Amino acid sequence: MKLTFLGTGTSTGVPSIACDCETCLSDDPRDKRLRTSILIEHAGKTILVDTSSDFRQQALRAKIGRLDAVLITHCHVDHVFGLDDIRPLNFRYGAMPIFANEIAWIDLRRIFQYIFKPTHFGGGLPQLIPHTVYNNAPFCIGAIEITPLEVIHGKLPVIAYRFNDFAYATDLNFISDDTIAGLQGLEVLVLDCVRLKPHSTHLGLNEALEYAERINAKQTFLTHLNHDVLYARDAGLLPDGVQFAVDGLVIES
Repeated sequence: MKLTFLGTGTSTGVPSIACDCETCLSDDPRDKRLRTSILIEHAGKTILVDTSSDFRQQALRAKIGRLDAVLITHCHVDHVFGLDDIRPLNFRYGAMPIFANEIAWIDLRRIFQYIFKPTHFGGGLPQLIPHTVYNNAPFCIGAIEITPLEVIHGKLPVIAYRFNDFAYATDLNFISDDTIAGLQGLEVLVLDCVRLKPHSTHLGLNEALEYAERINAKQTFLTHLNHDVLYARDAGLLPDGVQFAVDGLVIES
Protein backbone atom coordinates (compact mmCIF):
# COMPACT_ATOMS: atom_id res chain seq x y z
CA MET A 1 0.00 0.00 0.00
CA LYS A 2 1.18 3.48 -0.88
CA LEU A 3 0.11 6.65 0.95
CA THR A 4 0.91 10.10 -0.46
CA PHE A 5 0.43 13.26 1.59
CA LEU A 6 -1.17 15.69 -0.86
CA GLY A 7 -1.46 18.35 1.83
CA THR A 8 -0.61 18.55 5.53
CA GLY A 9 -1.76 22.05 6.48
CA THR A 10 -4.57 23.52 8.51
CA SER A 11 -7.58 25.36 7.08
CA THR A 12 -5.62 28.52 6.16
CA GLY A 13 -2.68 26.63 4.70
CA VAL A 14 0.93 27.47 5.46
CA PRO A 15 2.16 30.09 4.75
CA SER A 16 -0.94 31.90 5.88
CA ILE A 17 -2.09 35.05 4.10
CA ALA A 18 -0.64 38.28 5.57
CA CYS A 19 1.44 36.44 8.20
CA ASP A 20 5.11 37.25 8.80
CA CYS A 21 5.83 34.60 11.46
CA GLU A 22 8.97 32.48 11.27
CA THR A 23 7.17 29.49 9.74
CA CYS A 24 5.30 31.49 7.12
CA LEU A 25 8.55 33.19 6.06
CA SER A 26 10.51 29.92 6.11
CA ASP A 27 12.34 28.78 2.98
CA ASP A 28 12.21 25.16 4.18
CA PRO A 29 9.91 23.18 1.85
CA ARG A 30 8.81 21.14 4.87
CA ASP A 31 7.03 24.29 6.11
CA LYS A 32 4.94 24.68 2.93
CA ARG A 33 1.57 23.04 3.62
CA LEU A 34 -1.45 22.81 1.35
CA ARG A 35 -4.80 21.93 2.90
CA THR A 36 -4.99 18.41 4.31
CA SER A 37 -5.61 15.44 2.03
CA ILE A 38 -4.10 12.03 1.23
CA LEU A 39 -4.00 9.58 -1.65
CA ILE A 40 -4.12 5.80 -1.10
CA GLU A 41 -2.93 3.38 -3.83
CA HIS A 42 -3.10 -0.39 -3.57
CA ALA A 43 -3.70 -3.37 -5.85
CA GLY A 44 -4.62 -1.21 -8.85
CA LYS A 45 -7.02 1.10 -6.99
CA THR A 46 -6.51 4.79 -6.20
CA ILE A 47 -8.54 6.50 -3.47
CA LEU A 48 -8.58 10.18 -2.52
CA VAL A 49 -9.46 11.23 1.03
CA ASP A 50 -11.06 14.70 0.96
CA THR A 51 -11.26 17.08 -1.98
CA SER A 52 -9.40 19.88 -0.24
CA SER A 53 -9.54 23.53 -1.24
CA ASP A 54 -6.18 22.90 -2.96
CA PHE A 55 -7.22 19.70 -4.78
CA ARG A 56 -6.50 20.95 -8.31
CA GLN A 57 -2.96 22.02 -7.36
CA GLN A 58 -2.43 18.77 -5.44
CA ALA A 59 -3.67 16.59 -8.30
CA LEU A 60 -1.40 18.29 -10.81
CA ARG A 61 1.61 18.09 -8.49
CA ALA A 62 1.03 14.40 -7.72
CA LYS A 63 0.16 13.64 -11.37
CA ILE A 64 -3.14 12.01 -10.45
CA GLY A 65 -4.44 10.43 -13.63
CA ARG A 66 -7.35 8.43 -12.30
CA LEU A 67 -9.38 7.97 -9.13
CA ASP A 68 -11.56 5.01 -8.22
CA ALA A 69 -13.30 6.73 -5.30
CA VAL A 70 -13.33 9.77 -3.02
CA LEU A 71 -13.81 9.46 0.73
CA ILE A 72 -14.95 12.46 2.76
CA THR A 73 -14.01 12.81 6.43
CA HIS A 74 -16.41 15.72 7.10
CA CYS A 75 -17.89 18.71 5.35
CA HIS A 76 -15.68 21.63 6.34
CA VAL A 77 -14.52 24.05 3.67
CA ASP A 78 -10.85 23.04 3.65
CA HIS A 79 -11.79 19.38 3.17
CA VAL A 80 -14.47 19.59 0.45
CA PHE A 81 -14.24 22.83 -1.52
CA GLY A 82 -12.19 21.18 -4.26
CA LEU A 83 -15.08 18.85 -5.14
CA ASP A 84 -15.86 20.64 -8.39
CA ASP A 85 -12.35 19.84 -9.63
CA ILE A 86 -13.15 16.15 -10.06
CA ARG A 87 -14.93 17.14 -13.31
CA PRO A 88 -11.89 16.48 -15.56
CA LEU A 89 -11.82 12.92 -14.18
CA ASN A 90 -15.55 12.61 -14.88
CA PHE A 91 -14.95 13.72 -18.47
CA ARG A 92 -12.53 10.82 -18.94
CA TYR A 93 -13.92 8.07 -16.73
CA GLY A 94 -17.53 8.86 -15.88
CA ALA A 95 -19.26 9.27 -12.53
CA MET A 96 -17.20 9.15 -9.35
CA PRO A 97 -18.17 7.13 -6.25
CA ILE A 98 -18.16 9.43 -3.21
CA PHE A 99 -18.35 8.11 0.36
CA ALA A 100 -19.37 10.18 3.42
CA ASN A 101 -21.40 9.83 6.60
CA GLU A 102 -25.01 10.99 6.87
CA ILE A 103 -24.13 14.30 8.53
CA ALA A 104 -21.62 15.16 5.82
CA TRP A 105 -24.12 14.28 3.07
CA ILE A 106 -26.66 16.74 4.50
CA ASP A 107 -24.11 19.54 4.26
CA LEU A 108 -22.69 18.43 0.91
CA ARG A 109 -26.15 18.50 -0.66
CA ARG A 110 -26.78 21.96 0.79
CA ILE A 111 -23.42 23.52 -0.10
CA PHE A 112 -23.24 21.91 -3.53
CA GLN A 113 -26.93 22.23 -4.34
CA TYR A 114 -26.07 23.05 -7.94
CA ILE A 115 -24.75 19.48 -8.31
CA PHE A 116 -27.65 17.66 -6.66
CA LYS A 117 -30.53 19.95 -7.71
CA PRO A 118 -29.27 21.59 -10.90
CA THR A 119 -31.23 24.63 -12.00
CA HIS A 120 -29.09 25.50 -15.00
CA PHE A 121 -27.03 23.58 -17.51
CA GLY A 122 -23.78 24.33 -19.27
CA GLY A 123 -20.21 24.28 -18.11
CA GLY A 124 -20.45 20.77 -16.76
CA LEU A 125 -21.36 19.46 -13.33
CA PRO A 126 -19.48 16.95 -11.17
CA GLN A 127 -20.92 13.49 -11.70
CA LEU A 128 -21.16 11.71 -8.34
CA ILE A 129 -22.33 8.32 -7.14
CA PRO A 130 -23.22 8.91 -3.46
CA HIS A 131 -22.56 6.24 -0.82
CA THR A 132 -23.22 6.57 2.91
CA VAL A 133 -20.70 5.14 5.38
CA TYR A 134 -21.46 4.04 8.92
CA ASN A 135 -19.27 3.80 11.97
CA ASN A 136 -17.39 0.49 12.18
CA ALA A 137 -19.13 -0.91 9.08
CA PRO A 138 -16.35 -2.05 6.71
CA PHE A 139 -16.62 -1.98 2.93
CA CYS A 140 -14.19 -2.80 0.14
CA ILE A 141 -12.85 -0.99 -2.89
CA GLY A 142 -11.00 -3.69 -4.80
CA ALA A 143 -8.64 -5.42 -2.38
CA ILE A 144 -8.70 -2.50 0.07
CA GLU A 145 -10.86 -3.10 3.12
CA ILE A 146 -11.97 0.26 4.50
CA THR A 147 -13.37 0.67 8.00
CA PRO A 148 -14.99 3.99 8.91
CA LEU A 149 -14.35 4.89 12.55
CA GLU A 150 -16.01 7.84 14.25
CA VAL A 151 -13.97 10.54 16.01
CA ILE A 152 -15.16 13.87 17.41
CA HIS A 153 -14.13 17.32 16.13
CA GLY A 154 -15.49 19.75 18.71
CA LYS A 155 -19.08 18.45 18.63
CA LEU A 156 -19.02 17.17 15.06
CA PRO A 157 -18.75 13.43 14.32
CA VAL A 158 -15.97 12.99 11.78
CA ILE A 159 -14.97 9.80 9.98
CA ALA A 160 -11.48 8.40 10.37
CA TYR A 161 -10.70 5.71 7.80
CA ARG A 162 -8.74 2.51 8.27
CA PHE A 163 -7.29 0.97 5.08
CA ASN A 164 -6.06 -2.53 5.87
CA ASP A 165 -3.17 -1.64 8.24
CA PHE A 166 -3.02 2.11 7.44
CA ALA A 167 -5.34 4.64 9.13
CA TYR A 168 -6.13 8.33 8.66
CA ALA A 169 -7.65 10.33 11.51
CA THR A 170 -7.71 14.08 11.04
CA ASP A 171 -9.78 16.95 12.48
CA LEU A 172 -10.50 15.63 15.94
CA ASN A 173 -10.07 16.36 19.61
CA PHE A 174 -11.52 13.12 21.00
CA ILE A 175 -11.19 9.42 20.15
CA SER A 176 -13.43 6.97 21.97
CA ASP A 177 -12.20 3.72 23.47
CA ASP A 178 -14.12 1.80 20.79
CA THR A 179 -12.34 3.69 18.02
CA ILE A 180 -8.99 3.26 19.79
CA ALA A 181 -9.69 -0.49 19.74
CA GLY A 182 -10.45 -0.30 16.02
CA LEU A 183 -7.07 1.35 15.41
CA GLN A 184 -4.93 -1.34 16.97
CA GLY A 185 -2.35 -3.29 14.94
CA LEU A 186 -1.52 -0.50 12.48
CA GLU A 187 1.62 -0.17 10.42
CA VAL A 188 0.92 3.53 9.78
CA LEU A 189 -1.29 6.04 11.58
CA VAL A 190 -1.87 9.56 10.29
CA LEU A 191 -3.16 11.70 13.16
CA ASP A 192 -4.41 15.23 13.65
CA CYS A 193 -2.09 17.72 15.40
CA VAL A 194 -2.93 21.32 14.60
CA ARG A 195 -0.29 23.03 16.76
CA LEU A 196 2.02 22.65 19.74
CA LYS A 197 -0.45 24.17 22.23
CA PRO A 198 -3.86 22.69 23.14
CA HIS A 199 -6.81 23.55 20.87
CA SER A 200 -10.56 23.46 21.44
CA THR A 201 -11.47 21.29 18.43
CA HIS A 202 -8.17 19.71 17.35
CA LEU A 203 -5.35 17.86 19.05
CA GLY A 204 -2.39 19.83 20.32
CA LEU A 205 0.98 18.11 20.37
CA ASN A 206 0.75 16.59 23.87
CA GLU A 207 -2.74 15.23 23.23
CA ALA A 208 -1.70 13.82 19.85
CA LEU A 209 1.28 12.05 21.41
CA GLU A 210 -0.94 10.58 24.13
CA TYR A 211 -3.31 9.11 21.53
CA ALA A 212 -0.38 7.93 19.40
CA GLU A 213 0.98 6.04 22.40
CA ARG A 214 -2.39 4.39 23.06
CA ILE A 215 -2.86 3.38 19.42
CA ASN A 216 0.77 2.24 19.17
CA ALA A 217 1.15 2.11 15.39
CA LYS A 218 4.60 1.23 14.10
CA GLN A 219 4.79 4.69 12.52
CA THR A 220 2.72 7.79 13.30
CA PHE A 221 2.63 10.90 11.13
CA LEU A 222 1.11 14.13 12.46
CA THR A 223 -0.88 16.25 10.01
CA HIS A 224 -3.22 19.27 9.75
CA LEU A 225 -0.33 21.40 11.04
CA ASN A 226 -0.61 25.17 11.32
CA HIS A 227 2.17 27.77 11.32
CA ASP A 228 2.85 27.18 15.03
CA VAL A 229 4.95 24.20 13.87
CA LEU A 230 8.37 25.04 12.42
CA TYR A 231 9.71 21.73 11.16
CA ALA A 232 13.44 22.13 11.80
CA ARG A 233 12.89 23.56 15.28
CA ASP A 234 10.11 21.26 16.46
CA ALA A 235 10.82 17.84 14.93
CA GLY A 236 13.10 17.13 17.90
CA LEU A 237 10.10 17.29 20.23
CA LEU A 238 8.78 14.02 18.82
CA PRO A 239 9.55 10.55 20.21
CA ASP A 240 10.85 7.66 18.11
CA GLY A 241 8.24 6.42 15.67
CA VAL A 242 6.44 9.78 15.38
CA GLN A 243 7.08 12.39 12.66
CA PHE A 244 5.50 15.55 11.32
CA ALA A 245 4.05 14.79 7.88
CA VAL A 246 5.17 16.97 4.98
CA ASP A 247 3.54 17.67 1.63
CA GLY A 248 4.59 15.15 -1.00
CA LEU A 249 5.82 12.54 1.47
CA VAL A 250 5.19 8.97 0.28
CA ILE A 251 4.87 6.03 2.67
CA GLU A 252 4.86 2.46 1.37
CA SER A 253 4.29 -0.80 3.20
